[in-house]
Amino acid sequence: MRIGKQDQPHTAIATSDAESVTVRGKDLCSELIGKISFTDYFFFLVTGKEPTEEQRFFIDALLVSIAEHGLVPSVQAARMTYDASPEAFHGAVAAGLLGCGSVVFGSSESAGRFLAALVQKAEETGEDPKAVALETLTEMRKTKQPIPGYGHPQHSGGDPRANVLLKLADDRGVSGKHIAMLRTVAEVIPEVIPRALPINISGAIPAILLDIDFPLEGLKGVPLLARTAGLIAHLTEESKRQIGFIMSHHADLAISYDGPPAKG
Repeated sequence: MRIGKQDQPHTAIATSDAESVTVRGKDLCSELIGKISFTDYFFFLVTGKEPTEEQRFFIDALLVSIAEHGLVPSVQAARMTYDASPEAFHGAVAAGLLGCGSVVFGSSESAGRFLAALVQKAEETGEDPKAVALETLTEMRKTKQPIPGYGHPQHSGGDPRANVLLKLADDRGVSGKHIAMLRTVAEVIPEVIPRALPINISGAIPAILLDIDFPLEGLKGVPLLARTAGLIAHLTEESKRQIGFIMSHHADLAISYDGPPAKG
């Protein structure tokens, strides 16, 4: 049964034969192994190009910034899955990654698409970026849509990770139209809702990535790759110091039943 389009039977990423593996036009064994860092390789795999010094620097910085944030939901899911099935390390990693969505650590993608759309609209219409941001936020407010990339339940006074990353972007001269729009939105938010929302890490990451010419379609891959490293660390610890079942027990204690009583 044919499913989906069948007119593009090609890939430009990799191929192999009995003697070699070719990745993006380079021989894996003679040109890449031992000669390229993993950050460079990641960028090369995604884009087909070797990164510039600034692209390398910021992808490194972004990966470090989002890899770890404590016992967040993805970590809890991974640890409890591992305790239930310790033979399936990969399954526990997958359990942690499956929660990468619009609310928890996957919001970099939605924030990136939001910023890219605002920038594109301002460029196509010639409108002032602030006016474009204000108009868009007003419409979002009417339909009660969240503003991706702003606010944080713990870092309500400002996300320190985002602040550091954006300062680095300024200091190293890579701040461009997406970072500018990120800040413009933060500036007009109090005009739409009666309070300020600071830029969070999920806003800073895509703004920087887009300004260093990382593809929009691959934005979610950066937090996914980073968080995989964090999950591996947590699961390695879980294999020696089990806390997954402790978390499960405390969750059971914290939630009370309010359904109908038993009739028996």
